[in-house]
Amino acid sequence: MPADPANRSDIRRRLGLRPIINVSGTMTALGASIVVPEAVRAVADILPEFVEITDLQRKASAAIAKATGAEAGFVTASASAGITLSVAGCMTGADLGRIEQLPDATGKKQEVVIQLGHMVGYGAPVEQAIRLAGATVVPVGQATEVRPYQLAHRVAERTAAAVYVVSHHCVGYGQLPRGQFATICHEKGVPVIADLASEYDLQGFLAAGADVAVYSAHKFLGGPTAGIVAGPKALIRAAFLQNCGIGRGMKVGKEGVAGTIAALDAWAERDHAGVRAIES
Repeated sequence: MPADPANRSDIRRRLGLRPIINVSGTMTALGASIVVPEAVRAVADILPEFVEITDLQRKASAAIAKATGAEAGFVTASASAGITLSVAGCMTGADLGRIEQLPDATGKKQEVVIQLGHMVGYGAPVEQAIRLAGATVVPVGQATEVRPYQLAHRVAERTAAAVYVVSHHCVGYGQLPRGQFATICHEKGVPVIADLASEYDLQGFLAAGADVAVYSAHKFLGGPTAGIVAGPKALIRAAFLQNCGIGRGMKVGKEGVAGTIAALDAWAERDHAGVRAIES
């Protein structure tokens, strides 16, 4: 949502930053989005306070579940971190010993399948977010053509998860649709993680078969810098417990969690048609 010019601070001038006229959208390099007033207030209100982060994450889980239709969720540093933690959770489950062992994946299911046309960059390679968990990336098909049998062939005994990317960066044709992709993976008992960093649809992908949905909080939602992970309780718990391991460096502060909750609440009340009209 555009900020009221009358209420804008002079922070850019004080920091010596040049003015920006954004015609590119919610780009990380441009600070992602203008944070909605509700999230700004939540961040300002919680910064001077001590809170139990785990309890705050429980509140976030309820807000994420309400917004997405998932059983549970949590807030992390970014959507990219959400991919890494979700992959790691699929590899280790809630076993703290295995969580501490990562990124050494010895003895674990460690392969993650992804369509070749989805192996794109968003400032860093998608596959790197997978490999940070200690996983092995298994490309499926060719960049412009993926057949169902190719995915079925690649999903094997060592497969821990599958990643499905929804982005304007992806090849726009010849890829398996999300429903078919999920069906093939589920037939082999493999969970599907959907990278939906910039997507507006908070419920459709989980409804269409994704097990875990990963969103950015600071793009379309207009929240602070953070990532949202939503899905079934068991997988969400396993991913959240990665904060005891490789996720420690991806932790999010109280302001990120509280701001994300506020942004989700504001999203439910937003005039989406009006916003689209302004953007077009």
